[in-house]
Amino acid sequence: MEKYARQSIAEGLSADQVEVTTESELYKILNLHYNRNNQIEVPKSFLDTIQTTLREFFRAIAVGKDREQSWKKPIYKVIARLDDIVPEYFKSQDWMEQLSD
Repeated sequence: MEKYARQSIAEGLSADQVEVTTESELYKILNLHYNRNNQIEVPKSFLDTIQTTLREFFRAIAVGKDREQSWKKPIYKVIARLDDIVPEYFKSQDWMEQLSD
C-alpha cells in the first residue's frame, strides 16, 4: 500500500486523483493474496476499503507523517472502521467445502 501511495505522489497526483478499480494492479494483488483461488465473491466494500486505505497512506506520506515512529497507527484505525462483519460460514471448520456447494 505504501509503495503505491509513494508512486502516486511521485506521479504528481492529488489524493482525490488516486483511484482504485477492479482492474488496478493493487486490487488484483490484494485479491490474489486474500482470495487465492477466487472462490469467494469479493464484496464491493473491498474495493472501497483499498481506495480509502491508499488515500490515507497518500495523505500521511504527503505531509511527512511517515517520518514519525507510529505513523501507520491512525491509518489502521481508519481501516478498522471499514471492516465488514465476518460471514457465519467462515466461522465453520469446513467452510472451504461449503464454497463448492
